[in-house]
Amino acid sequence: MANSSKSAQFLMESRFADQVATDDGATMYDLGVAYSTGSGGKRLNLVEAHKWFNLAAVAGFLPAQIARAEVAGDMTAREIAEAQRQARAFLHGNMTHMRAA
Repeated sequence: MANSSKSAQFLMESRFADQVATDDGATMYDLGVAYSTGSGGKRLNLVEAHKWFNLAAVAGFLPAQIARAEVAGDMTAREIAEAQRQARAFLHGNMTHMRAA
């Protein structure tokens, strides 16, 4: 059963990565909103929110820049650094995934 669950999780994550790779930032922004408000089945997590707002901003979604700054106001420097590290790791993983396709 655990292997089945892991396979399903991997499949969902890879499909999500494909969607995000072609996204204009709106999906990532929506994830940031969900994590910053604790809605949409997501728990409140400012590091995750900042990460997704950051990725949406990089994709050119301008409202994400404002949201990222607002969330950062409630975070420590260490939390912001972790969110940035996770965003870089996501981008690196997505680029690798895109090259392999």
